[in-house]
Amino acid sequence: MTDTQNPTVSTPTPPDTATKVAAVVYNPIKVDLPAIQAVVATEQAAAGWGETLWFETSEDDPGQGATEAALAQNVSMIVVAGGDGTVRAVAEAVHEKDVSLALLPSGTGNLLARNLKLTLDDLEQSIHSAFTGEDRPIDLAMIDIRRGDSKVDTHAYVVMAGLGLDAKMLANTDEELKAKIGWLAYVKAIAIALRDKNQLRLKYKLDATPVKHIRAHTVIIGNCGTLQANVLLMPEAAVDDGQLDIVLLRPEGFLSWAQIFTKIVWENGVLSRTRLGQKFTTKEVKALNYIKGERFTMTLNHPEAIELDGDEFGEAVAIRTWVVPNGLTIRVPVESTD
Repeated sequence: MTDTQNPTVSTPTPPDTATKVAAVVYNPIKVDLPAIQAVVATEQAAAGWGETLWFETSEDDPGQGATEAALAQNVSMIVVAGGDGTVRAVAEAVHEKDVSLALLPSGTGNLLARNLKLTLDDLEQSIHSAFTGEDRPIDLAMIDIRRGDSKVDTHAYVVMAGLGLDAKMLANTDEELKAKIGWLAYVKAIAIALRDKNQLRLKYKLDATPVKHIRAHTVIIGNCGTLQANVLLMPEAAVDDGQLDIVLLRPEGFLSWAQIFTKIVWENGVLSRTRLGQKFTTKEVKALNYIKGERFTMTLNHPEAIELDGDEFGEAVAIRTWVVPNGLTIRVPVESTD
């Protein structure tokens, strides 16, 4: 990324107050900027919008600062051009702001776009939908992360938060390999993470239910449920149901991992997609537990690595996470009337 301390801002002549203006917050490492600029120029003119503003992220600012600079210009829409980390940072900055986000998928995962079934590999279509589409409200997840020194950080996430194997997998991912072969780089990382036999010892509380004490290999809290390669980790998760879906992985050997694999890949990924197949799915297996609620609190017996939307976020000794119903507005294509 660039080494600038402040986002790059393009400030054209202020348009008429009745003219809508968009901003593009982009990760310069992930995108082909001239290509995006050319398509944006065409689409903004066709839609009658003013001249688009441009804000670049940097190593020091993954997106929050650039977004705040865009919001200061009273833009109506922010086009996010970057990976899942950029989307998360921008979503965090627009929380409680009256502005919509348009996604221009540019990373390896693009998980929010996948869960919204948006176009992933068509630059022209994505930008056209941004300027001509409609607003769709979705849920936003918030999280308080308590550190070992008792400091608490508050963040947003749009896809998933994870501790255990999930976070260790990211820590073991070779970024150069990821850049060359994409999500397949995670296979090697998972193999390394599985060698770690340490379990999470924790207590948790879901909404108003009693506190529970368990051991788990992995805890994943999701705002939506589909991963890369169309893997359906949380079959009941939806981006607009006002709830969080939590997965607790508690394997105790090879057979347990086989149960998890069968449940996620075969039952969730194949059987659950048809009415007939749903009749043959199991509600739950011992090694894989699903719970669902609006607020989830968890305390660990020692610091554990945590990830948010695919980015490492240090270590946590406790978390508190909750859902903000309709907390984020996304631009989506207008439904066809045919």
